[in-house]
Amino acid sequence: MRDLGAGFRYLLKGQRWVARHGRSYGFALLPGLITLLLYAAALVALALWGADLVTWATPFADDWSSPWAGLFRGFLTAVLFALALLLAVLTFTAVTLLVGQPFYENLSERVDRDVSPDGTAPESGLPLHRELWISARDSLRILVRAALWGVLLFGLGFLPVVGQTVVPAVGFVVTGFFLAEELTAVALQRRGVELRERLALLRARKPLVWGFGTPLALAFLVPLVAVFLMPGAVAGATLMARDLLGEEIEEGDAPEPTEKSLSS
Repeated sequence: MRDLGAGFRYLLKGQRWVARHGRSYGFALLPGLITLLLYAAALVALALWGADLVTWATPFADDWSSPWAGLFRGFLTAVLFALALLLAVLTFTAVTLLVGQPFYENLSERVDRDVSPDGTAPESGLPLHRELWISARDSLRILVRAALWGVLLFGLGFLPVVGQTVVPAVGFVVTGFFLAEELTAVALQRRGVELRERLALLRARKPLVWGFGTPLALAFLVPLVAVFLMPGAVAGATLMARDLLGEEIEEGDAPEPTEKSLSS
C-alpha cells in the first residue's frame, strides 16, 4: 500500500512542479494539443462515416430481412467506435511523446536538475534523430503489447457480470501500467536503460506503477484533461524513474522536488 500511495504522490508532485514552472509547462502543452487535434479529427471522421464503412465491409448482410441487418451493422459500428476510443486512450501518450520528444526531454532534464543534489541531469549524448528512432521503436513494441491486452480484455468484456465489473477495472490497471512505462521512458532512455530493463524495473514495483498510472488512465479518458496533465505526468514520471533506479533526491521532501534556480 505504501508504494501505491507513493505512485499517486509522484503524479501530484509532477503537477505541482509544472505549476511552479509556468514557462516549461506552456511549451510542453503544444505536443498534446497537436495530438488531440489529430485524434479528434480521426474520431469525428469515424463517427460520420463509420456506418458506411461497416456497410461496405458486410455485403453479405444486404439480403437479410429487417431489422436484423440494421441491428447487426449498428452493433458492429458501435464496436468499431469503442475499439477506436480504446486505441486512442492506449496510444495518446505514445504519440504525444513522439511528437513532443524535444519538449519533454527538456522538461525531464529540468526536473532532474531541480531535484538532483549536484544540480545535474543525465544526458543520452545521442543525436535527435537517433533518440526519435529509439522512442518510436520502443513505443511500437509497447503498443503491440497494449493492443494484445486490449483485444483480450475486450473479449472478456462479454462475460456476464465479470465483464461489466472486474474486466473494466483490470483494463484501467493495465492501461495505467503502459502509460507509466511510456512516461518514465523519457527519463530512462536518457540514462541508456533499454526497454527490457525498463519493463523489469516497473514489474518489480507494480504497486508504485499502478498508483501513478491508473489514476492517470482514468483522467486521460477526458481528452482535454489529458492535454493539460501531460507535462506534469512527464515531470512526475521523471521523479518516479529516479526512485526506480535508486537515485538520490535532494533532501527535504524525499521524493518531492525542491524549488531552486534553473538558470544553470
